[in-house]
Amino acid sequence: MSENSAACIIVDAMGRPCPMPLLMLKKALKSNAGKNFLLMSSDPHSQKDVSRYCQLHALRCQPNKISDFEYHYLIES
Repeated sequence: MSENSAACIIVDAMGRPCPMPLLMLKKALKSNAGKNFLLMSSDPHSQKDVSRYCQLHALRCQPNKISDFEYHYLIES
């Protein structure tokens, strides 16, 4: 993921509970349509929320569990 993440807009939601990671992603997507994003989250519920949101909006999402407390999502809009 590191090759692609260099050209991504970083959305750092570490330490923020759901639904903040998803809300931060939505805001970033709205103001940067057509870009790639790296969402970083520490909330385990973000796995389901982000995946479902990306499916509903036809966004490509590559989830990556870094640890039990860190999740990264590479999202192509």
